[in-house]
Amino acid sequence: MSGIRMSKNTKLVHIAAIAAISAFICATVFVIKIRATPPSGLSFSLVGRATVPEFSVKRKDKALDWAIRLDTDQPIDVATQVVTFQPGGFSGWHTHPGPVFFTVHTGTLTVYEGDDPTCTPHVFTAGTGAVEAATSTHIHMVRNETSSVAQAVVTYLVPVGANPLRTDLPNPGNCPF
Repeated sequence: MSGIRMSKNTKLVHIAAIAAISAFICATVFVIKIRATPPSGLSFSLVGRATVPEFSVKRKDKALDWAIRLDTDQPIDVATQVVTFQPGGFSGWHTHPGPVFFTVHTGTLTVYEGDDPTCTPHVFTAGTGAVEAATSTHIHMVRNETSSVAQAVVTYLVPVGANPLRTDLPNPGNCPF
């Protein structure tokens, strides 16, 4: 009889542990959302979004000393937006669910990395850009520190149905803003 009771007690302990972990996760998500730094002075205009099947692309041009390789073993969504930054506008600290191709179309934008203790500005002018890391821990902020409107064309490679395309996060505390 005690073996059965122990089994029930063990089940109760497991249920209590799962409930405690679930409560902790929910509370953490709630606190992150409260402390998140949402964008200001931005507008987002979706150009398009499509689900593409799994693929493996490899291109190499020896004459140009150029090579690229992209692979996915499952379908993904490809979404493109034009993000307009008003003077003084900023993205807030955020991350993305997948890699992002970022191109400045007009104006000048400055990117700050959440893990950079020196808060070094990375300035991108029209015609320049970057590929943002594909990890959910790559926290960054984009700012328009000029007196002119700036626009970026942003293409996201994300899991099918991923929404939102960005997650607002709390200030990591490495920059004075």
